[in-house]
Amino acid sequence: MIAAMVALLLLPIDVSSAGFLSDLFKGSSKASKPAPRHAAVQKHAAVPKHAAPRHAVAYERETKPDVADKPAPSKHAETKCDPAKFRLIVDVGHTVQSDGAMSARNVPEYQFNLHLAQRLVDKLKSDGFATTRLLVTEGKARPSLFTRVASANNWHADLFLSIHHDSVPDKMMEDWEFEGKKSHFSDRFSGYGLFVSKENADFETSMRFARLIGTQMRAQGIKFADQYTLPIMGKYRHDLLDRDAGIYRYDHLIVLQRTHMPAVLLEAGSIINRDEELQMASPERQDLTVNAVTAAVRQFCGLPPEPPPAHTPPDAEAKADH
Repeated sequence: MIAAMVALLLLPIDVSSAGFLSDLFKGSSKASKPAPRHAAVQKHAAVPKHAAPRHAVAYERETKPDVADKPAPSKHAETKCDPAKFRLIVDVGHTVQSDGAMSARNVPEYQFNLHLAQRLVDKLKSDGFATTRLLVTEGKARPSLFTRVASANNWHADLFLSIHHDSVPDKMMEDWEFEGKKSHFSDRFSGYGLFVSKENADFETSMRFARLIGTQMRAQGIKFADQYTLPIMGKYRHDLLDRDAGIYRYDHLIVLQRTHMPAVLLEAGSIINRDEELQMASPERQDLTVNAVTAAVRQFCGLPPEPPPAHTPPDAEAKADH
């Protein structure tokens, strides 16, 4: 018996190796399950200047066979937050130097992004989210993406929301003139779109936040852009994850993939569509989007809906005048 016990003690013990990331361009992502290697990477139709590079992220993590396909539980699943301390980054898509898509009336996307993001941050701060941060980045497209990610990660943000405005692939453009200048338009598609990455550090919570935004956008009467599922989009197609909320999968976008917190990209509407471009420039449409996102952030933090503004009955107003 003693000999048998000694033999058992001398048997080799398997030691699992820690997972690791390997990609020079894409880098860290703490997703809940391994992502596949992709031979080709999609390029986003709305923001062609910061399309993903050709190298997809690859990483390995050893798991037990019976739980290999189960996502890790989200650390943000039941979020309760103090609005005054909640760290939300509102990222202004693109830069002055790389200003994104051009609108039907020759206005750079960056200007639309900046204006909407500023209004959103002002609204969130007035709603009690005092530490909300407007992230404005300088430089060329690709380096600016890494700068955004570093800023968000170093600040230990709780949520990351990138603001953009949509366009279409060049092959769908039509020519026209506006104020004597040659321009391009496509009135074929309109609406908002939400994008998340399954390679994000917390995909589950990214989806949850995106659903809240999409639900609120629909409640405001804004339709979602469903064109990304169409074959005509070619390499710009994306998997539709939630039709009701208007959420697409975009795995290899750096600001969604490499951030250490839940991250969502919002295409607020199409600025290459001539009618919707005018809407996107109007305070009324901007207010609808700002109110929808603010309501979504409140829900995310477990706060009650913002009470509607007080309305004074017409007869009371008349009495007050006298």
